Amino acid sequence: MENHIYYLREAVKVSEESVAKGNHPFGAILVSPEGEILLRQGNVEVTNKSSIGHAETKLMEKAGELFDKEYLWNCTMYTTCEPCVMCCGAAYWTNVGTIVYGVSEKKLLEITGSDDRNPTFDLPSREIFSRGQKNIKVIGPIEEMTEEILKPHLNYWNKK
Repeated sequence: MENHIYYLREAVKVSEESVAKGNHPFGAILVSPEGEILLRQGNVEVTNKSSIGHAETKLMEKAGELFDKEYLWNCTMYTTCEPCVMCCGAAYWTNVGTIVYGVSEKKLLEITGSDDRNPTFDLPSREIFSRGQKNIKVIGPIEEMTEEILKPHLNYWNKK
């Protein structure tokens, strides 16, 4: 658990950088089997005017370009919030074997409410992965990180 908290804190730093750049407060990192942070990615939806600029999807795009699928299967993606349907698909197709998230989609919805910039799906990542052919390991939510992860979100949503 100590390692999960360390890496989630690194993802929180990325989410804070994302907000500082004018983007949504999400962050994701890719960690090697040896524990090295290979990639960091925040959201880029606002600054590149894309509705698919989620941190996890962009991270997986980079990972797929840099590493082979066999290697990625042994890597872990850490993300501040539970991956959405699109981001789960990106992880699935890129072949990352483990995903650790801090805050559930349901908890995030409590913060974002009906903000049209984050229309959430009520579809847990475990359920999405259970429909696939790969045994992707999902760990989360990590309750100890909730307050820290949600801090960048509190003053962001429902303000335009």
